[in-house]
Amino acid sequence: MKRVVVFTGAGVSADSGLATFRDAEGLWAEYRIEDVCTPEALARDRATVVGFYNRRRREMLAARPNAAHEAIAALEADFRVDVVTQNVDDLHERAGSTRVLHLHGELTKLRSSRDPGLIVPIEGWEQPLDAAAPDGAPLRPHIVFFGEAVPMFDRAARIAAEADLFVVVGTSLAVYPAASLVRYVRPGVPVWLVDPGTPDTAGIRNPLVHIRKRAAEGVPELAARLRAEERA
Repeated sequence: MKRVVVFTGAGVSADSGLATFRDAEGLWAEYRIEDVCTPEALARDRATVVGFYNRRRREMLAARPNAAHEAIAALEADFRVDVVTQNVDDLHERAGSTRVLHLHGELTKLRSSRDPGLIVPIEGWEQPLDAAAPDGAPLRPHIVFFGEAVPMFDRAARIAAEADLFVVVGTSLAVYPAASLVRYVRPGVPVWLVDPGTPDTAGIRNPLVHIRKRAAEGVPELAARLRAEERA
Protein backbone atom coordinates (compact mmCIF):
# COMPACT_ATOMS: atom_id res chain seq x y z
CA MET A 1 0.00 0.00 0.00
CA LYS A 2 1.47 3.36 -1.02
CA ARG A 3 2.24 5.87 1.68
CA VAL A 4 0.65 9.29 1.24
CA VAL A 5 1.91 12.11 3.44
CA VAL A 6 -0.38 15.13 3.63
CA PHE A 7 1.17 18.35 4.91
CA THR A 8 -1.50 20.88 5.86
CA GLY A 9 -1.66 24.50 6.95
CA ALA A 10 -4.31 27.00 7.97
CA GLY A 11 -5.94 26.96 4.54
CA VAL A 12 -7.33 23.46 5.11
CA SER A 13 -9.35 24.72 8.08
CA ALA A 14 -10.30 28.08 6.55
CA ASP A 15 -13.29 26.49 4.83
CA SER A 16 -14.51 25.43 8.28
CA GLY A 17 -14.54 29.08 9.30
CA LEU A 18 -11.29 29.17 11.25
CA ALA A 19 -9.16 32.23 10.59
CA THR A 20 -5.80 31.82 8.90
CA PHE A 21 -2.80 33.69 10.24
CA ARG A 22 -1.02 35.38 7.36
CA ASP A 23 -3.80 36.44 4.98
CA ALA A 24 -4.84 40.08 4.80
CA GLU A 25 -7.71 39.37 7.21
CA GLY A 26 -5.85 36.72 9.21
CA LEU A 27 -5.15 36.63 12.93
CA TRP A 28 -1.83 38.42 12.67
CA ALA A 29 -3.60 41.39 11.09
CA GLU A 30 -5.62 41.69 14.32
CA TYR A 31 -3.04 40.65 16.92
CA ARG A 32 0.67 41.24 17.32
CA ILE A 33 2.65 38.02 17.49
CA GLU A 34 4.72 39.60 20.26
CA ASP A 35 1.60 40.04 22.40
CA VAL A 36 0.05 36.56 22.21
CA CYS A 37 2.47 33.98 20.81
CA THR A 38 5.86 34.24 22.51
CA PRO A 39 7.23 32.99 25.84
CA GLU A 40 7.90 36.61 26.77
CA ALA A 41 4.26 37.54 26.20
CA LEU A 42 3.12 34.70 28.46
CA ALA A 43 5.46 35.85 31.21
CA ARG A 44 4.50 39.51 30.77
CA ASP A 45 0.72 39.23 30.34
CA ARG A 46 -0.55 35.75 31.08
CA ALA A 47 -4.21 36.82 30.95
CA THR A 48 -3.96 38.11 27.38
CA VAL A 49 -2.17 35.01 26.08
CA VAL A 50 -4.49 32.54 27.83
CA GLY A 51 -7.50 34.54 26.68
CA PHE A 52 -6.28 34.49 23.08
CA TYR A 53 -6.06 30.71 23.05
CA ASN A 54 -9.34 30.33 24.90
CA ARG A 55 -10.97 32.20 22.03
CA ARG A 56 -9.18 30.02 19.46
CA ARG A 57 -10.35 26.92 21.34
CA ARG A 58 -13.95 28.12 21.49
CA GLU A 59 -13.92 28.81 17.74
CA MET A 60 -12.44 25.36 17.08
CA LEU A 61 -15.14 23.60 19.09
CA ALA A 62 -17.84 25.47 17.16
CA ALA A 63 -16.31 24.52 13.79
CA ARG A 64 -16.82 21.30 11.88
CA PRO A 65 -14.50 19.36 9.55
CA ASN A 66 -15.00 20.35 5.91
CA ALA A 67 -14.78 18.36 2.68
CA ALA A 68 -10.99 18.61 2.64
CA HIS A 69 -10.58 17.05 6.09
CA GLU A 70 -13.07 14.35 5.16
CA ALA A 71 -11.40 13.57 1.84
CA ILE A 72 -8.00 13.24 3.53
CA ALA A 73 -9.44 10.87 6.13
CA ALA A 74 -11.19 8.81 3.45
CA LEU A 75 -7.89 8.23 1.63
CA GLU A 76 -7.03 5.75 4.40
CA ALA A 77 -9.27 3.24 2.62
CA ASP A 78 -6.78 3.06 -0.27
CA PHE A 79 -3.45 4.33 1.09
CA ARG A 80 -1.42 4.51 4.25
CA VAL A 81 -1.97 8.15 5.13
CA ASP A 82 0.03 10.29 7.53
CA VAL A 83 -1.08 13.85 8.18
CA VAL A 84 1.54 16.36 9.29
CA THR A 85 -0.17 19.61 10.16
CA GLN A 86 0.85 23.09 11.20
CA ASN A 87 -2.67 23.54 12.57
CA VAL A 88 -3.45 23.40 16.27
CA ASP A 89 -7.13 22.47 15.80
CA ASP A 90 -8.50 18.92 15.96
CA LEU A 91 -10.50 18.92 12.73
CA HIS A 92 -8.36 16.22 11.08
CA GLU A 93 -9.01 13.89 14.00
CA ARG A 94 -12.73 14.67 14.07
CA ALA A 95 -12.93 13.93 10.35
CA GLY A 96 -11.49 10.45 11.00
CA SER A 97 -7.77 10.69 10.24
CA THR A 98 -5.97 8.22 12.49
CA ARG A 99 -2.33 9.29 12.12
CA VAL A 100 -1.96 13.02 12.72
CA LEU A 101 1.21 14.77 13.84
CA HIS A 102 0.84 18.36 15.06
CA LEU A 103 4.00 20.37 14.50
CA HIS A 104 2.92 23.47 16.39
CA GLY A 105 0.95 22.00 19.26
CA GLU A 106 -2.71 21.32 19.99
CA LEU A 107 -5.51 23.45 21.40
CA THR A 108 -7.05 20.37 23.03
CA LYS A 109 -4.09 20.10 25.42
CA LEU A 110 -2.26 22.14 28.05
CA ARG A 111 1.20 21.63 29.45
CA SER A 112 3.29 22.45 32.47
CA SER A 113 5.20 25.72 32.30
CA ARG A 114 8.09 23.92 34.00
CA ASP A 115 8.13 20.54 32.22
CA PRO A 116 7.31 20.61 28.47
CA GLY A 117 6.75 16.86 28.54
CA LEU A 118 3.98 17.08 31.14
CA ILE A 119 0.92 17.42 28.91
CA VAL A 120 -2.70 17.17 30.00
CA PRO A 121 -6.01 17.33 28.09
CA ILE A 122 -8.40 20.24 28.50
CA GLU A 123 -12.17 19.78 28.60
CA GLY A 124 -14.17 22.49 26.90
CA TRP A 125 -12.69 25.76 25.74
CA GLU A 126 -11.68 27.68 28.84
CA GLN A 127 -8.33 27.44 30.57
CA PRO A 128 -8.66 29.10 34.00
CA LEU A 129 -5.86 31.55 34.69
CA ASP A 130 -4.92 29.77 37.91
CA ALA A 131 -4.93 26.23 36.44
CA ALA A 132 -1.92 24.23 37.61
CA ALA A 133 -0.21 21.14 36.23
CA PRO A 134 0.28 17.99 38.34
CA ASP A 135 3.80 19.23 39.15
CA GLY A 136 2.35 22.43 40.62
CA ALA A 137 3.55 24.72 37.84
CA PRO A 138 1.09 26.98 36.01
CA LEU A 139 -0.45 25.36 32.96
CA ARG A 140 0.10 27.01 29.58
CA PRO A 141 -1.36 26.35 26.13
CA HIS A 142 0.28 23.33 24.47
CA ILE A 143 1.41 25.57 21.61
CA VAL A 144 4.84 26.08 20.07
CA PHE A 145 5.38 29.79 20.46
CA PHE A 146 7.51 31.86 18.13
CA GLY A 147 11.11 31.53 19.23
CA GLU A 148 10.61 28.04 20.66
CA ALA A 149 11.94 24.82 19.16
CA VAL A 150 9.59 22.58 17.16
CA PRO A 151 10.03 19.28 19.02
CA MET A 152 8.08 17.15 16.52
CA PHE A 153 9.99 18.32 13.46
CA ASP A 154 12.50 15.46 13.33
CA ARG A 155 9.70 12.92 13.44
CA ALA A 156 7.83 14.83 10.72
CA ALA A 157 10.97 14.86 8.55
CA ARG A 158 11.26 11.07 8.86
CA ILE A 159 7.64 10.69 7.82
CA ALA A 160 8.15 12.99 4.80
CA ALA A 161 11.19 10.96 3.74
CA GLU A 162 9.05 7.80 3.61
CA ALA A 163 6.34 9.26 1.35
CA ASP A 164 5.44 7.69 -1.97
CA LEU A 165 3.17 10.67 -2.66
CA PHE A 166 3.47 14.03 -0.89
CA VAL A 167 0.49 16.38 -0.72
CA VAL A 168 0.66 20.00 0.44
CA VAL A 169 -2.62 21.73 1.32
CA GLY A 170 -3.35 25.27 2.41
CA THR A 171 0.05 26.49 3.56
CA SER A 172 2.13 29.44 2.43
CA LEU A 173 5.32 27.38 2.81
CA ALA A 174 6.75 30.44 4.53
CA VAL A 175 6.93 29.28 8.16
CA TYR A 176 10.15 27.51 9.07
CA PRO A 177 11.22 24.92 9.93
CA ALA A 178 7.86 23.44 8.90
CA ALA A 179 8.13 24.66 5.30
CA SER A 180 11.40 22.80 4.84
CA LEU A 181 9.61 19.43 5.10
CA VAL A 182 9.29 19.43 1.30
CA ARG A 183 13.07 19.09 1.11
CA TYR A 184 12.97 15.74 2.89
CA VAL A 185 10.82 14.12 0.20
CA ARG A 186 12.82 11.58 -1.80
CA PRO A 187 13.84 12.59 -5.36
CA GLY A 188 11.24 11.63 -7.93
CA VAL A 189 8.34 11.39 -5.48
CA PRO A 190 5.38 13.36 -6.90
CA VAL A 191 4.29 16.43 -4.96
CA TRP A 192 0.72 17.71 -5.22
CA LEU A 193 -0.09 21.23 -4.06
CA VAL A 194 -3.66 22.36 -3.35
CA ASP A 195 -3.88 26.11 -2.78
CA PRO A 196 -5.65 28.94 -4.63
CA GLY A 197 -2.73 31.29 -4.05
CA THR A 198 0.97 31.25 -4.78
CA PRO A 199 2.85 29.48 -1.97
CA ASP A 200 6.63 29.62 -2.00
CA THR A 201 7.51 26.52 -4.04
CA ALA A 202 11.21 27.33 -4.42
CA GLY A 203 12.11 24.51 -2.05
CA ILE A 204 10.20 21.87 -4.01
CA ARG A 205 12.56 20.05 -6.35
CA ASN A 206 10.24 17.15 -7.14
CA PRO A 207 7.67 16.80 -9.93
CA LEU A 208 4.92 19.23 -8.92
CA VAL A 209 1.23 19.53 -9.79
CA HIS A 210 -0.56 22.63 -8.47
CA ILE A 211 -4.35 22.50 -8.09
CA ARG A 212 -5.30 26.16 -7.73
CA LYS A 213 -8.43 25.71 -5.67
CA ARG A 214 -9.49 26.12 -2.06
CA ALA A 215 -8.96 23.05 0.07
CA ALA A 216 -12.61 22.00 0.37
CA GLU A 217 -12.88 21.90 -3.42
CA GLY A 218 -9.40 20.88 -4.47
CA VAL A 219 -8.66 18.07 -2.02
CA PRO A 220 -11.67 15.91 -2.95
CA GLU A 221 -10.68 16.40 -6.60
CA LEU A 222 -7.11 15.37 -5.82
CA ALA A 223 -8.26 12.35 -3.82
CA ALA A 224 -10.30 11.13 -6.79
CA ARG A 225 -7.27 11.55 -9.10
CA LEU A 226 -4.99 9.65 -6.73
CA ARG A 227 -7.44 6.76 -6.51
CA ALA A 228 -7.88 6.68 -10.29
CA GLU A 229 -4.12 6.58 -10.83
CA GLU A 230 -3.70 3.85 -8.20
CA ARG A 231 -6.34 1.67 -9.85
CA ALA A 232 -5.21 2.27 -13.43
